[in-house]
Amino acid sequence: MFTLASFPMALAPPSPISCCRHQRHRQPHFQTVIFRPKINKGTFATTSLPKSAGSVCTPTPDEGSITITHLLENQIKNPLTLSEEIAHLSESKTLSEVLPTFQDYLNSGFYHSSEKAEALGVLLQACGNQKDIETGRKVHELVCSLTQFKDDFVLCTRLITMYSMCGYPSASRSVFDQLRTKNLYQWNALMSGYTKNELWFDVIFLFIELMTSSQDRPDNFTFPCVIKGCGGLVDVGLGESIHGMASKMGLVRDVFVNNALIAMYGKFGLIEEAMKVFDHMPERNLVSWNSMISGFSSNGYIEQSFDLFGNIFTGDEVLVPDTTTMVIMLPICAAKEEVELGKIIHGLTVKLGLANELTVNNSLVDMYCKVGYFADAQILFEKNESKNVVSWNSIIGGYSGEGDVRGTFHLMRRMQSASEYVKANEVTLLNVLPVCLTESEQLIVKELHGYSLRNGLEYHELLTNAFIAAYAKCGLLRYAELVFCGVANKTVSSWNALISGYAQSDDPSKALTLSSEIMGSGLLPDWFTIGSLLFACSHLKQLLCGTQIHGFVLRNGLETDMSTGVSLVSFYMNCGKPELAQLLFDRIEDKNIVSWNVMIAGYLQNALPDKALFLFRDMVSLRFQPEEISVTSVLGACSTLSAVKLGKEVHCFALKTHLIEDTFVHCSIIDMYAKSGFIGMSKYVFDHIPVKDIAAWTAMITGYAVHGLGMEVIKLFLEMQKSGFTPTSLTYVSILMACNHAGLIEEGRQFGARCSVHVWFMSN
Repeated sequence: MFTLASFPMALAPPSPISCCRHQRHRQPHFQTVIFRPKINKGTFATTSLPKSAGSVCTPTPDEGSITITHLLENQIKNPLTLSEEIAHLSESKTLSEVLPTFQDYLNSGFYHSSEKAEALGVLLQACGNQKDIETGRKVHELVCSLTQFKDDFVLCTRLITMYSMCGYPSASRSVFDQLRTKNLYQWNALMSGYTKNELWFDVIFLFIELMTSSQDRPDNFTFPCVIKGCGGLVDVGLGESIHGMASKMGLVRDVFVNNALIAMYGKFGLIEEAMKVFDHMPERNLVSWNSMISGFSSNGYIEQSFDLFGNIFTGDEVLVPDTTTMVIMLPICAAKEEVELGKIIHGLTVKLGLANELTVNNSLVDMYCKVGYFADAQILFEKNESKNVVSWNSIIGGYSGEGDVRGTFHLMRRMQSASEYVKANEVTLLNVLPVCLTESEQLIVKELHGYSLRNGLEYHELLTNAFIAAYAKCGLLRYAELVFCGVANKTVSSWNALISGYAQSDDPSKALTLSSEIMGSGLLPDWFTIGSLLFACSHLKQLLCGTQIHGFVLRNGLETDMSTGVSLVSFYMNCGKPELAQLLFDRIEDKNIVSWNVMIAGYLQNALPDKALFLFRDMVSLRFQPEEISVTSVLGACSTLSAVKLGKEVHCFALKTHLIEDTFVHCSIIDMYAKSGFIGMSKYVFDHIPVKDIAAWTAMITGYAVHGLGMEVIKLFLEMQKSGFTPTSLTYVSILMACNHAGLIEEGRQFGARCSVHVWFMSN
C-alpha cells in the first residue's frame, strides 16, 4: 500500500535552492573563513571531536584540511554540486567516513548556505535509508550548531523523517515538538513515521491533533497514513468515518487515497467496498491493482485474484507488473497448487528482469517448496548470491513442511556454517522444531533452545510454545514443564502446547489433570484444548470424562466449531459408541473431508465395514474427493467383506488420482487382493510399485503368508534382504506364520532364532 513513508522526499516543500543550484556565488565567501591558512602550510581547518564522539566540534587549524585550491581543482575535474558530491560519497563510503569530509566542506566557506542546506538534507536522507542513527544524531547536532539552519523547514522535516526511518519515532516527535512553527509537511512527516513504525494509535491521535490545533488541512499525503492506521487498528467504523471525511474534502479521486482505502477495506474483509473504490477510480496505477489483488487473495477470493492479474495485461490500462505484483501472486499459486501458473509467473519475472530481485527469488523458492517441486526450489536458492534470513527460512520451511528431517537439519547447519553464516531468527527455529518428533532429536531441541536463550528469543510466545511441544514430542516432558513454568503470562496456546504433549505421551491422564488447572487460571479452553483432552480420553477409554467434556462444549457454545465436532465424533468412535458418533456427525452442517474420513475409519475400527462402505458411497455422491485415508479405510472394509468388485473400483480411482503412490494406499491394495483370494493381483500391484519400501515388502510377504505359500515367502524375504531392507518385527511374524502353515519346521526354527536376535537388539 502507498504511504508517505514510501517517498520521504515528498515530505519536503519545493525549494528554490534546486532552481539555482548551479549559480555558485563562491568568490564573496572566501573572506568568511574563520581560520586563515598559514603561509607555509596553506590549509584550512578541519573538524574534530575533542570532548566526546557525539559532539559537534569547533574548527581548529590542521594540516589535513581541504584547501581552496583542492576544491577548485576538484570542481574542474568533477563538476558536481555539493549535494551530488555528498550523495556520491554516501554510496561509496560509510556515513561515519562521509561526515568529517562534509564538515570540511561546510567550514571551507566555499559554498553558499543554500547549497549547504541541500547537502545536509541529502546526508540526513542517507542516514535514514541506511538506518545509521549514530551519524544521524551527529548531523542533527551539526544542524543545531549552525544558526542559519536551526529553524529551516526542509531540514527539520528531513530530521523527523530520518529518525522515523531509523526506528526512533519518539525522537521524531521530539524534533516536531521543538518546532516554533509547523507546516503540513512536518505533520505529514511525523504521521508517515508513525505509520512506518506501525504506531497506529499515535497516527490517529496525531491526526486528531492536526484537525483540532492547526490551521493546516489534511491532504492526499495525510489521508493514506490515517487510513492505514484504521486498517492497523481494524476499526471499521473509524475507517468508514475517515473515508467520509476524505470524500467531503474532495480527495476520493486521488489515486493515493484510493489505494489506501482499497488496502484498508481488504484488511477489514469488506471486499465489496474495496471493489467499489477500485471500480470508481478515475485513474489507477500499479499499486491500485496490487492492492486489489492482495485484498482478493487475503479474503479467499483466489479465482478473482487470478482474473484481476490477467486484466493487468489485457485491460484498457496496460501495466507492467513489478516485484510487488509477483510477490503477491506467487503465494496464491502455492496456496491453490497452481504449479503451471506459478511457472508462467516465474517465466514472466525472468522476462521482466525481476528474477534476481531478492524478494522475488525468495517468493519463488517458497512457492516451489509448497507445491512439492524441491529440485526447482533448490536450484533457485543456490543461484541466489545475496541470501538473507528469509531465503534460508523459505527453503528450510519447505523441507520441514514435507517432513524431511535430514534435509531440514542439513540446511540449518549449513546456514550457521562459517562460509554462509546467516543469523537464525525465531521463524527459522519455528520451521525446524516441528520435525523434532522422536527421542533421537532430543539433543537438537536442547541446542536450539540454548540458541534462543543466548539470542534473546525466549520471550517470543510462538517460539516458547513450539519448544514446549517439541520437548513433549521428544519424550522430555520434564523439560516441557520447565519451559512452561518459565512463561510469565501464560496464554491458552501455552497450556495447549503442554496438554497436547501429555495427551500424546505415555501418561495421557496428566493432560486431564492440567485441564482443571487451566480452568482455575481463569482461561477458557478453546477447540485445540478440547481436541487434546478428547484424544487423551480416547486413549484411556474414559467415556465418562469424555462426556463431561462434551457437556462443557455444549454449555459454552463450542459445538458449532468444525474441529470440536470432529474430535467428538472421533472420541465416541474410539470408545466403541458409533451410534453416538453418527448422531453428532449428522448434526455437523458443513461437513468437510476430515469429518467423513473420521466416520469411515471409525466404522471400520468398530467392525462395521458395511456401514463404512455405505458412508463412502454417500461421500462420493456428494462430490467429496476421497483422500489417502478414505481410500485406505474403504479398502480395509473391502478386505473384510471380500468386496472385490468395489475394491477394484477403488483401485482404479487410486490409479487415476495418483493416490497409489502413497505407501498406505498401495499396501492396502496388496492386502485387499490377498485377503480376497487374488494373490496374483497382489503380486502384480507389488511388482508395479516404482520405489518399494519396507512396508510394501512386508505387505506382500504377509499376503503370501495368509495363503500359506511358505517357499514364496522365504524367496521374497531373501530378495528383500538383497535390496538392502532390514526386516521388521511384523515381517518376522508373517514369515513364521507362513512356515507354520506350510509345515516348514526347520526354516521356521531358523527364522525364529533371527526374530529373537532382532527383538533383543530392538529392546536394547
